[in-house]
Amino acid sequence: MPTRLFRLSLRFVLPLALVLGLFAYAVVPLVDNLTVRWFVRDLDTKSQALANALQEPLRDYVPEKAERRINQLFERALRDQRLYAIAFCDPAGTVLYKTSTYPQTLGCRLGLDNATGKDSLVNFPQGPLHVSDSRLESEGQHLGKLILVHDMSFIERRSADTRKYVLLLFALMALVISMITVFVAHLSWRDWIASVKSILRGEGDDESGGHAPRLSTSPEIRPLEGELRALLHELNVERQTRDDAAHLWTPEKLRTLLHEELSGDEVLVVSNREPYLHTKTRNGIEVQRPASGLITAVEPVMRACSGTWIAHGSGSADKETVDSNDRVAVPPSNPSYTLRRVWLTKEEEQGYYYGFANEGLWPLCHIAHVRPVFRSSDWEQYEAVNQRFADAVVREARTDDPVVLVQDYHFALLPRMVREQLPKATIITFWHIPWPNSESFGICPWREELLDGLLGSTILGFHTPFHCKNFLETVDRYLETRIEHESGTISFGGKLTQVEDYPISIAWPDGDANLPTVAECRSSVRAEHGMSHDHLLAVGVDRLDYTKGIIERFQAVERMLELHPNLVGRFSMIQIAAPTRSSLDEYQNFEARVKALVQRINNRFGNGNYLPIILKAEHHGSEQVTRYYRAAEVCLVTSLHDGMNLVAKEFIASRYDDRGVLVLSQFTGAARELPEALVVNPYHIEQSADALYRAVTMPEIEQCERMRSMRSLVKDFNIYRWAGRMLLDAARLRQRERVVTKIRSHSRKSLRRVV
Repeated sequence: MPTRLFRLSLRFVLPLALVLGLFAYAVVPLVDNLTVRWFVRDLDTKSQALANALQEPLRDYVPEKAERRINQLFERALRDQRLYAIAFCDPAGTVLYKTSTYPQTLGCRLGLDNATGKDSLVNFPQGPLHVSDSRLESEGQHLGKLILVHDMSFIERRSADTRKYVLLLFALMALVISMITVFVAHLSWRDWIASVKSILRGEGDDESGGHAPRLSTSPEIRPLEGELRALLHELNVERQTRDDAAHLWTPEKLRTLLHEELSGDEVLVVSNREPYLHTKTRNGIEVQRPASGLITAVEPVMRACSGTWIAHGSGSADKETVDSNDRVAVPPSNPSYTLRRVWLTKEEEQGYYYGFANEGLWPLCHIAHVRPVFRSSDWEQYEAVNQRFADAVVREARTDDPVVLVQDYHFALLPRMVREQLPKATIITFWHIPWPNSESFGICPWREELLDGLLGSTILGFHTPFHCKNFLETVDRYLETRIEHESGTISFGGKLTQVEDYPISIAWPDGDANLPTVAECRSSVRAEHGMSHDHLLAVGVDRLDYTKGIIERFQAVERMLELHPNLVGRFSMIQIAAPTRSSLDEYQNFEARVKALVQRINNRFGNGNYLPIILKAEHHGSEQVTRYYRAAEVCLVTSLHDGMNLVAKEFIASRYDDRGVLVLSQFTGAARELPEALVVNPYHIEQSADALYRAVTMPEIEQCERMRSMRSLVKDFNIYRWAGRMLLDAARLRQRERVVTKIRSHSRKSLRRVV
């Protein structure tokens, strides 16, 4: 019998292998040609869209010969990684403006049809370039020609990868077919053809969108149907979500994505701080929403997703408001998800939160010149609390493969702990603070344990590519892993972790009719502080933390008043500084230094009721903060080191009047997204003072131009897009894992039948 099977296999496989080889030889060039045509067509579309977007501002800038603004416009456009260079030529064919990357030999004589604006491919030493030009006209007058150059070298890499994958595909097909040859010989060709046609036509779909059983489908092909449909569905999703930045992400779009891609999957969020806490007051139990960038970012996601949020219950009345399972529905006014509270003792909170997390990891990662403190007792509490939260995740999970979103540096060990109990779970960990370089991280005595814990994640997110690079280099230095730097994947313990940058943002406000207008805010805030209607006002909104650059900010105000004494009595800064971690000595000392500096500056420049700096060291609600945003001419964000800083984006979102100036530290993640802000080095006091003076004296037309650009970006790249990107990546990984599992199962069954 084995000899007969072997002969039968050879009679079938050898001709098949020959046919597959010839077919692969013919298909590879065709695939290369199609790949080039697809990417060229895609670049044609992108070039036309970008040219249309650039023409409107160029019609204003070119006649005015505004070289600086044109160069800024070109540099912003070059953020597209495939856009290589931009130039503008006058009607005579002379290059007037160009980026530094524009090839000198290209000039304006491109050999392009200026009448039709056709595109062309040009070969240069650095590789092929896609060149397109478009005429710029204003009121019938020909102003010149805009030339866009796209890098085409990535096509060669894609083509090489495509050839490799096509050859591997055919090799795999030959291997699989040889294993099931005996079965194929006994199949009816009519049944095979009928089954394939049934799949392609979608026959058997029921009215609800499901798939009714196909009685005519042969048993051998049935296991492949779901896999084939899943792969086709994934291809369709990638096509639909391509260039999603051009479409505004909303809660509805996020819900649709979850329904389509994570239908039936539960979402669990884990964070230290809870989104709502209950406190005892004289008037009874009140609900508070803590001031936190993390909560500002994640809470809208939970409203859109539903699910369960697991957090430390720290409110004085938290235990009185939960049910027997320590759960409470939130938000209180319109419940849309469940809050599950975890209780900690004072000793646990002191060691895990105040000790290891905030005296150790926080200064270690922020590199703000505060010495990190590591104690073995704090580490033991950190381990124990992480395990307690991991156990809570397992108990709250209704399935063995939930989607778990782990938030921030408080839970570096939790991903591995959850992975050990729920190996099928999709764990997304987002690190909200910066990740330091590998040398700095090496200070931590438990560096390997922290890295091992984080690599239990399916996806590990940071704010910027720079932080991702630091993490990959840290892992490479301290653990034995296989790292693919180009794709951002780490193979450790037989599992892959995807490291990606996901710049966090805010929920774009829809507009609240109950909030006062800009004019009302300006008037009321100045009246409350005894200021005239034309008094210049700057605002800062931060936690009272040494990483926020508050002292450097006040020193810049002092220096500006020294350099421009005419502003004394006409300018004030209101600093909202919510107290935080007040039990730690470092924060107590910092608060004392801040108050002493404010008193010294006010004594020096104050006069009567006039104070140059007004410090409000107390918590403020979001509506109160918005009032100050709208009342101020300037918002100062001078962090010494920050992952993103959402205050900058909140200020931008609040200014529907397109006025106001943002002074932004270069050491924030937001500075990489908002170059239209006045970006400063907060350690350079004179530079910050000059930027502040420029901000309070900036003409309205320039304010409007800068603010409109920033508002457009923050509106498009909002919190729902941040969450959508992470969840969509998770959905794709889950789908691929399921397909691979099915293929492996089917292959094992086929192999057992052959044997």
